[in-house]
Amino acid sequence: MKNSKMLTVLKDNLWTNNPIFIQILGICSTLAVTNNVRNTLIMSAGVTFATALSSMTLSAMKDLLPRKVRMIIQVVVMSFYVILLDILLRAYLPDVSKQLGPYVGLIITNCILMGRAEAYAAANKPLMSFWDGLTSGLGYMAVLVVISVIREILGFGTLLGFRVMPEGFVTWTIMIMAPSAFFFVAMVMWWAKTEQAKRETAKKEAKK
Repeated sequence: MKNSKMLTVLKDNLWTNNPIFIQILGICSTLAVTNNVRNTLIMSAGVTFATALSSMTLSAMKDLLPRKVRMIIQVVVMSFYVILLDILLRAYLPDVSKQLGPYVGLIITNCILMGRAEAYAAANKPLMSFWDGLTSGLGYMAVLVVISVIREILGFGTLLGFRVMPEGFVTWTIMIMAPSAFFFVAMVMWWAKTEQAKRETAKKEAKK
């Protein structure tokens, strides 16, 4: 029963209710970091880390939180994990920390963290809340990585810093600018919603 619930949460966060193309959350970081795969992986891993641990912590505390100050405490807990992440990046990956700049700190304002705390952690046990936060982060990561791979290859001719396009390839300047991220997010949303609509139609026809 528990495994079935975990699989349902996984499917929901990766596909059915993905944070990016269904809930449309965390779009700012999509625009900011997806022109570089390495930065995207680190940023999205940071969001996953903060979301999972924040959800677990807030779930464990939910019965102790006065309703009037609930959201303030949620922000404090999320800030703790984001600050911890920022310290770890500065200590072990200083170059990446400089490239990401203020965007690491802005994970605190990422709607995915608050959304999962309110929608799931507030009503479920810590372990499942951790799983929900983790899979939400992975759903977020999957979309961002796909976008960043395309943008880095076309914008720089590289992948993870290694050249993959032939000499003489003319890079697309638009790909390293924020408008291209808007374009790709829109395409991912269109594709995902089209696929979901097709599957729903197929299910209805199968029932008939």
